Amino acid sequence: MMKIKGVNLGNWLVLEKWMSRELFHGIDAEDETDFYNALSPEEAADRLYMHRSYFIQERDFQHIKAMGLNMVRIPVPHYIFDEKGPYVGCIEFLDSAFDWAETYDLKILIDLHTVPDSQNGFDNGGLTGVVKWHHKQENIDYTLDVLERLAERYAGRRALYGIELLNEPVSEDILKFVGPRYQARDPKQAEGSTAVPTEVLKDFYLKGYEAVRRHCSEDVAVVIHDGFRLEEWEDFMPKDQYPGLVIDTHMYLFTAEPLMKTKRLEDYKDSIRKNFKERLERASRFHPVIVGEWCLANKCEEKDTLSPDTLYSSIYQWEMDAWDSCDGWFFWSYKLHTSGRNDWDYCRACDAGWITK
Repeated sequence: MMKIKGVNLGNWLVLEKWMSRELFHGIDAEDETDFYNALSPEEAADRLYMHRSYFIQERDFQHIKAMGLNMVRIPVPHYIFDEKGPYVGCIEFLDSAFDWAETYDLKILIDLHTVPDSQNGFDNGGLTGVVKWHHKQENIDYTLDVLERLAERYAGRRALYGIELLNEPVSEDILKFVGPRYQARDPKQAEGSTAVPTEVLKDFYLKGYEAVRRHCSEDVAVVIHDGFRLEEWEDFMPKDQYPGLVIDTHMYLFTAEPLMKTKRLEDYKDSIRKNFKERLERASRFHPVIVGEWCLANKCEEKDTLSPDTLYSSIYQWEMDAWDSCDGWFFWSYKLHTSGRNDWDYCRACDAGWITK
């Protein structure tokens, strides 16, 4: 398997307000569902068409290749094939991405980023504060159907690396840690929200693997997210029985920082080794593993005394050392419209010299 060096095309087909606030201008909306509810169908469709047409274009794929990368992870919504409820489908844009990727010899990981009733309650899941996807079998069946349709549509495309069955299904620990940040617009809608149980997730992953394999050969990866519980998958779907299975884990510094006694720069070196590198080394003994999301954002207490070059370049090198323990990585994200968040923007971080090819 080739070593993956990639970027996420975040905020293109799945909206994230913090990455492109101008798209939400004049409306009181925090997530994609709010976005649709705040606008007429015509206005929502017009804004989305302009955004999707200009945020990512062919020249971006050319740029990604020129930066020495070999893959893109593309978050897609569950309604990608058609208009479901108020939502506007976007399959034609993913078709274009495959054309561009093949022109510039890049691979694509399709990432199903949202599902009905949400699997995590995050703003990037499209429905803030609600985690009820797994409460209805019809939601799970619909999700499996979307995955199979994606597999069938792109099975013959040279650019297809793999299909990720579900992004960030939330665990109990993460729901307690991050959940309070995300408040539902309608508290009644959020009532009864729960983390996605591991056993439910395992059953879904087994069926999702079968759905993809009905159309795609073993050369196409079936990627499962660890659900913020990396150590729970060691004996699940062994690679001799499920070829092409890959584990995706997301390793952001904000998840490790609460475990650090202090947040001086040198402390980050030890934390990245212990909380990222050593865990990746162990997990990679059982399955191929990728770090599907990471960035340079941190809460180092020495930011006021260190130069940005020293701070971010050091963290980048330590993270690269950790990622060498697995099969590759995707930075979140390729680019942002938001200013002042260069530690989340691969293009700006490269331009600043923090990231080296």
